[in-house]
Amino acid sequence: MTDSNPVLSSFIENVTEHQAVWGLQDETGEGWVVCDSSEFDETDVMPLWSTPEQAKQHCTEEWQDYQVAAIPLEELLEYWIQDLHDDGVLVGVDWQADQDCLELDPITLAKHLVDIEQV
Repeated sequence: MTDSNPVLSSFIENVTEHQAVWGLQDETGEGWVVCDSSEFDETDVMPLWSTPEQAKQHCTEEWQDYQVAAIPLEELLEYWIQDLHDDGVLVGVDWQADQDCLELDPITLAKHLVDIEQV
């Protein structure tokens, strides 16, 4: 499946190398950037990036007060995936502002990532 989607393939490759993903966290360390889905009404998406540089590019305008924060792959798989799924939040893979981005159910993403953990 990743072969048919270059965005997902690139994401998986970078996560394999770094064993982490990156999100944007508020100054309290408690809140994370979540935005509206471009595909589904009344659905939230948590943007995640496969490199800190990609995440940093989005610390502008409404997100200027957020900081890039790493989420280790092991922690993502162990804690985050189920919580996001239970909350009905999708994951935006290497999310880009003002573009339609790949939005996946967290469980679907986990199926791709579990095979690369500690490769």
